Amino acid sequence: MSTSAPLVSVRVNPQERDLLESAAAHAHTTLSDFVRRHALEAAELELLDRRLITIPVADWERFEAWAHRPPRDVPALRKLATDKLAWEE
Repeated sequence: MSTSAPLVSVRVNPQERDLLESAAAHAHTTLSDFVRRHALEAAELELLDRRLITIPVADWERFEAWAHRPPRDVPALRKLATDKLAWEE
């Protein structure tokens, strides 16, 4: 990470800091890297968990065309769907 990267500051109480430091040590990383990595992971999950998707009006017709076209045959997916599950072998 660049030393000129913008700083993000978070206030935590002493117990929270102890917990974070302990978890960082357990993960063999610095407190800063631990917090950054997990904050980014949480942000990605938050955005992936969105249930409302907004489609701009200009793109709506293209979306409708995509949504209503017939499904494509994907041989690899067809094979995967018929393969025996690992726990059934």
